[in-house]
Amino acid sequence: MEQLIARIADNVGIDADKATKAVGAILAFLQKEGPADEVGQMLAAVPGSQEAIANADSGGFLSGVMPGVMGLGSQLMGMGLGMGEIQGVAKETISFAKENAGEETVDNVIAAIPGLGQFI
Repeated sequence: MEQLIARIADNVGIDADKATKAVGAILAFLQKEGPADEVGQMLAAVPGSQEAIANADSGGFLSGVMPGVMGLGSQLMGMGLGMGEIQGVAKETISFAKENAGEETVDNVIAAIPGLGQFI
């Protein structure tokens, strides 16, 4: 996970703490909205993913947000990210997941979630 966070900080230009929270929120969203088998395979292959998900909801931050991709976008904007930063974090996270879990697994997760393509 440290490698991904450093990559996001360098390529997207946000600090590591914000990157960590954003990645956790994205992974938690994928876990909640995606097909369980493929998401499970993906998360098992991405080092530190379960910790990132657990830390994303500290203090109940993820509870009560609107569902779907719009809810994820709203949540990430609430962290202080702009649309360009959100897209950058999402692209880096998905790219990292593909490197670790394989393109087919990650593509199946993305394809199963309506509207996710606008962030990727």
